[in-house]
Amino acid sequence: MKKVNPDTLPAPRGFNHGMLSETGGRVLFVAGQVAMDGEGKIAGSFPDQFARALDNVLTVVREAGGRPDQIGRLTVYVTDLAAYRAARKELGGIWKSRFDRHYPAMALLEVKGLVDEGALVEIEATAVLD
Repeated sequence: MKKVNPDTLPAPRGFNHGMLSETGGRVLFVAGQVAMDGEGKIAGSFPDQFARALDNVLTVVREAGGRPDQIGRLTVYVTDLAAYRAARKELGGIWKSRFDRHYPAMALLEVKGLVDEGALVEIEATAVLD
C-alpha cells in the first residue's frame, strides 16, 4: 500500500487522504463490526468498544490471510462524537498497539444510532490482500 497525500491538501494527522494498492491482490470488504463477543454480547466503555470492534475487524482480515497494514480504508461510526473526542488519547494507544504507524484512508461519522443494541461504535474496512 502506498500513501497518497497531495501537497495541495492539508497534511494528514492520524489518517491518510488515500491509499493505493500496488499489488494485483484480492479485495476484502469487511462488514461493520461492533464490540460483540463470541456470545453476541456488547459491553464496555467507549474505548473498550472501540478496541473490541477494531479487533473484530482485524479478526476478519487475518481469517482471510491478511495483515493490519493491508487495510486501505476504514470507516468509523460513533453514536457520541463527544465521547470519541474525550477518549482520543486512549483510542490513539489502542490504535498504535494494533496498527503501529499504519493509517489507512479513514472517515469518522457520528450517527443517531446503531442496529446492535448497546453499540457505541461500529467499524467497517476495505483491505487489499496479497
